[in-house]
Order: sequence, then structure tokens, then C-alpha cells
Amino acid sequence: MDAASAAKDRVDRALALLERRLLDLKSRAAGTSRVPDDDLFAPEPSTETDRARIHDLESAGRDAAETLSRAADAIRAALAEQETR
Repeated sequence: MDAASAAKDRVDRALALLERRLLDLKSRAAGTSRVPDDDLFAPEPSTETDRARIHDLESAGRDAAETLSRAADAIRAALAEQETR
């Protein structure tokens, strides 16, 4: 497997992880109370449950951004390596 394929696989895994985490958060929120129109980013959280849900989503977003950033760096490095050959 070349470096570009390995980097693509990392990006694919990161996106799959992000999707699983979001689905998990949505299902937990749905278990406690229905989220209207699947609006995960309601403008004004009215309860502690809403604040906790938003915190979890923000945390998942930060984790995904870090993972995707590392994958993008790996892709850039692989492309740079291929250009030098």
C-alpha cells in the first residue's frame, strides 16, 4: 500500500468514527427527549441536558477536526514525497 492510499484510509476511518460518534450522541439525546427536527445545534439550550449534549457534540467535533488534520498532514507528506521522486 502506498502512502497516499494509507492516508486515504486514515481519512476514511476518521470520517467513519465521526459519523458513529454523532449517531451515538443523537441516539442518546433521542432516548432522553426527542430533538425537534433533528436540530442538534439549537440556539438556546434550555436545560442542563441540552448543555451536556452540546458539549458532547463540540468535543466530538474537536476530536474529528484533530484526526482529520493529522490525516491531511499525512496526505500532504505523501504527496510531497511522491513529487520528490
